Amino acid sequence: MDRRSFLKSSLTVSAGLALGATPRLNHFASADDPTKWRSFEVITKVDVIKPVGATRVWLPVPLTKQTDYFKREDDSWTGNFKSARIVQYDRYGTGMLFAEWTAGETAPSLELKSRFITRDRQVNLSEKPNVAVKEDKAVLDYFRKPSKLIRTDGIVGTTSRGITMGMKSDVDKARAIYEWIVDNTFRDPKVKGCGIGDISTMLQTGYLGGKCADLNALYVGLARAAGLPARDVYGIRCANSSEFKSLGKADDITRAQHCRAEVFLTGQGWVPVDPADVRKVVLEENLPGEPLPLDDPKVKKARAKLFGAWEMNWLAYNYAHDVKLPNSNGPELGFLMYPQVEEANGRRDSLDPDNFKYTITAKEI
Repeated sequence: MDRRSFLKSSLTVSAGLALGATPRLNHFASADDPTKWRSFEVITKVDVIKPVGATRVWLPVPLTKQTDYFKREDDSWTGNFKSARIVQYDRYGTGMLFAEWTAGETAPSLELKSRFITRDRQVNLSEKPNVAVKEDKAVLDYFRKPSKLIRTDGIVGTTSRGITMGMKSDVDKARAIYEWIVDNTFRDPKVKGCGIGDISTMLQTGYLGGKCADLNALYVGLARAAGLPARDVYGIRCANSSEFKSLGKADDITRAQHCRAEVFLTGQGWVPVDPADVRKVVLEENLPGEPLPLDDPKVKKARAKLFGAWEMNWLAYNYAHDVKLPNSNGPELGFLMYPQVEEANGRRDSLDPDNFKYTITAKEI
């Protein structure tokens, strides 16, 4: 059994990128104090069943870029792999654990343990913009660009212009797009996983149902088409919500992946938004088969909160789109939020945990 440990100051790096050390904070608090930090541990276990030939596994790790609401601590991993290392994929915070097994290994196994701290975040959009709030121009330009699935031209651009017509401020445009998403989309429980986020197809077909990777991708694309830097934030729920039963997940979080979104507003910085979770409250806070109306008090509460705030019972992985897994023979991923496995017969279905036996568990420390 081999063992490795990852500390922020010793990240294995690609393309010459590096990270600084993370300060260890000691002022942890209980879950009912939203102003203080909470500490979590998430464990991902992978067992590849009946592999053919050499096997490769990629696991998303916590966001490698520190924020004012999320700080990663150390990762450690064990398994019977030939080699395993953390790879820094881009300069925007995307990291992954990459492990390989030789063709002779009949039962590849890997366990990744990640620790991190979070605190709830809220941006007061009624305050006067602060001119001291800045972001690197290259970062803002990057998060205005389209991806293969999140387009900004064609019907996406036309729809965005219709929503924001006559609006001058960033805040007004961002809020109008948020309200449009809440009013015009719906959560479709039949969609596999979190969806795929093909927003042009959604708009062209007029079928605006989906899950978080669809609805929040639509927000990101419409915001970018309006000239606003915006990004999906891919991650996983790791604890119960203090406010909404549908917006939390404790202990076994194997199927608790959740994509959120952020938009950059001048003088405010990166602002958290999550219209997809408003539609989740609509669908799941009531009895099965009985969605809540938009004027229900619970929905109104979620709608008001989720433009400008996130409850941080959630682990952030990355902002990445069009991900080419290192040393992979398979196609690009639209995004990296699930464990990935490849062997000689190709890439296995990451939305079927039993297909290669992965589990993800979480606990608050």
